[in-house]
Parts: sequence; C-alpha cells; structure tokens
Amino acid sequence: MVGCAAAAVHWCVAIAAVTWAKWPPLLANAAGWMVAVGVSFTGHHLLSFRGHGAAMLPAALRFLCISGGGFLVNEAAYAALLHWTGARYDVLLAAVLVLVAGATYLLSRHWAFLRS
Repeated sequence: MVGCAAAAVHWCVAIAAVTWAKWPPLLANAAGWMVAVGVSFTGHHLLSFRGHGAAMLPAALRFLCISGGGFLVNEAAYAALLHWTGARYDVLLAAVLVLVAGATYLLSRHWAFLRS
C-alpha cells in the first residue's frame, strides 16, 4: 500500500513537471523521486514495518541508501527506454517504477528496518 502511494506520488509529480513546467522527463523523474522518498519512508516507518524496533536515524539512513540506489537504477533504465523505444514517457515511467519497487521493498524489509 505504501509503495503504491509513493509510486503514485512519484509518477504524478513527474508527469506534472513535464506537462506544466515543460521539464525534460529525466529531470521530472528526479523531482518525483525527491517528493516520493519522504512519502515512502514515512509510510514504511509508521505503517509497513511498524514495531520494527530500529532507531529512526539509522533506519532513515539505510532507507535513503536503498532508495537512492533504486533511483539510480530507475533513472538509468528510464533513460535507456526513452532513448531506445518510441513509447510514451509516462507509460515508460510507470513500468520502471513498478519494476524497481519490488527490489526496494525487499531491501527495506530485510535491511533498512532491521533492529540495530
């Protein structure tokens, strides 16, 4: 649920930045991630992994490492797909967000929110 909400926020911010601010899709993707990472950490900390027992700062730093790495994979895959396909940028972003979300969730569950 939290991951879906964060992905929706990411996608909506990116699409709005392209549509209304006329940003290039890769820059808009970065803006979407910057907003969504806060939604994602807060939701996972308070809901998905509540009761995890990890201190907030170490969990936040580990989560930021995971999310940042996921974003780098996201951005690289998105850039490649934008370059090599003729598909719409919004459809490509949705596909990339879905693919990266699973790995991010698993790493968060098994590392970021572990008790120190």
